[in-house]
Amino acid sequence: MDILEYIKPELLILIPVLYIIGMGIKKANFIANKWIPLILGGCGIVLSIIYVLSTSPLNSVQTVFMAIFTALTQGILVSGVSVYANQIFKQFANKDTDKEETGNTEQK
Repeated sequence: MDILEYIKPELLILIPVLYIIGMGIKKANFIANKWIPLILGGCGIVLSIIYVLSTSPLNSVQTVFMAIFTALTQGILVSGVSVYANQIFKQFANKDTDKEETGNTEQK
């Protein structure tokens, strides 16, 4: 199962955008790290709502609800992938640091 199959191609750009927003929040140091995923989730949902509502024909109540559902789902998915990408990056960065530390202690 590839999660990117479920994200609209036009909304894939939100993944790096949310990643950058998350890095900016982390660097600002005025919000605890535990709240960053929730903030990114909110940002992803808002940005997805803006895009989906602006590109969807809203002819009936059913299409309005479908657009809102789509936007919420897409926002959660792109936010999740962004946070997941951050965690993957951290894991690879930690492994490189661990190898350097292990290599340095073995050489001493």
